[in-house]
Amino acid sequence: MDSRQASRRRVAASRGALLLTVLFLCTGNSARSILAEAYLNSAGQGRFRAYSAGSHPTGKVNPFALELLAQRGVDTAGLRSKSWNEFALPGAPQIDLIFTVCDSAAAEVCPVWPGRPVTAHWGVDDPAAVQGSDDDKRKAFARAFRELSARIDQLLTA
Repeated sequence: MDSRQASRRRVAASRGALLLTVLFLCTGNSARSILAEAYLNSAGQGRFRAYSAGSHPTGKVNPFALELLAQRGVDTAGLRSKSWNEFALPGAPQIDLIFTVCDSAAAEVCPVWPGRPVTAHWGVDDPAAVQGSDDDKRKAFARAFRELSARIDQLLTA
């Protein structure tokens, strides 16, 4: 645990709440996992710190994901497509919960996660795979965001 993470946990604990760290995993880390990371960081009100990663990251965040988040007033600063290997290295944030948001990542052999976090699978259709017009793609991203935000909202009220 780095000093910033330790500090956040102390602050959260002093407010009567433990800061939980969450990692959203997908294959490309360009759409679904990015949407979930950004939304939980926004809606979590300091109770959660979310990250996202992919088994085979694309190296860029899908522009439709960034557009949707901006339209909903969700901060996109610092979002990037990254490998899940970053979170298995020494010095990586200690993760409490891991959610796979695509079937491909759920079926892959994951790295050994330090601290043995709780894992779950939330299968969500890939909006980045939608073919068609930009409007079709925007609708697919909106559907994925609705599904992810509904599940995250349930997590927040648990």
